[in-house]
Amino acid sequence: MSVTHTVAPVEAGRSWFQKLVRARESSLVVLIILLVAVTAAIQPSFIFSDGGWRELLRQPTILILISIGEAIVIITRNIDLSVGSILCLSTYAAGTLFANVPGIPIILVVLVGMLLGAFLGLINGLLVAFLRVPSLVITLGTLYAYRGIAILWIGPHFIRSSWLPADFRALGTMPFLGIPVLLWVVLIVVLLVGWFMTSRRSGRDLYALGSNPEAATLFGLSERRLILGAFTASGALAGLAGLAYLAIFATGDAQVGTGYELQAVAAAVVGGVAIVGGSGSIWGVALGAFFLATISNALPVLGVPSLWQQALVGLFIVGAIMLDRILFISRIRRAKREGSAK
Repeated sequence: MSVTHTVAPVEAGRSWFQKLVRARESSLVVLIILLVAVTAAIQPSFIFSDGGWRELLRQPTILILISIGEAIVIITRNIDLSVGSILCLSTYAAGTLFANVPGIPIILVVLVGMLLGAFLGLINGLLVAFLRVPSLVITLGTLYAYRGIAILWIGPHFIRSSWLPADFRALGTMPFLGIPVLLWVVLIVVLLVGWFMTSRRSGRDLYALGSNPEAATLFGLSERRLILGAFTASGALAGLAGLAYLAIFATGDAQVGTGYELQAVAAAVVGGVAIVGGSGSIWGVALGAFFLATISNALPVLGVPSLWQQALVGLFIVGAIMLDRILFISRIRRAKREGSAK
């Protein structure tokens, strides 16, 4: 508790410029700009080819949506490893609806995909909240359970582009003010979730639970209700990501979403969410996801062999975690020094 009381006046005394420079979000913006600039200098087609710039902005949308939901769960000191499988089921459910119900409104399909994701996320939350089993174990199980359901349901089949209405396919490529429509949608989601997490009591309660579960319970917060809400939100956002995937690629099979769960955790950590819960910003997570997606797009363009691509991404993630830990320790020490000086 003593650290908390000494950090506050130090933060309050800083200028807005100092806060901006020290913010994780600012560092990520600089890294993204440098990465894009270096890649474009070596291979100009990365952003200057037809659609190159829009592709750079469009590809991260799926990971951003999943990572935001993952971050909400991690903030509560939990983890959700089933988001990739939820994305798969939502993607195929949406494609099947378009195929079997001609003329169905796009917004209705989006809602169905999100509701399916929310339901699967709720199952995760119920198991974690009432069985008192670590979320890592529960969601590792549902990762395989949901993927098994997808394999049984989808089998060797896949979504065909002809199943999808032209208006929906256009969402994957349509620009608005030069920026892909999907990115505008994701920005709205980021703003809404970020506002909820920082400005609404229910959002702040999630941080309180992750910071100190015992104190939060003594304060009167319902741990079960908050866990249920976090996992449901994660599932709903994974379902929405499934719709984004379908709009971008206009296809999908039983392997869609494989590996996204670990990418989402990595994006949350790179974006500044503490893996032990209780801290992190939604904007930081979105930028972390954008950064990782940009690395994945840039490495093939730079001619990096596929065998090395994942290794380099892993090094970036480990480096971000180490840097975050070093900065955290330095802030604590500085706060103690300045507190004792007073």
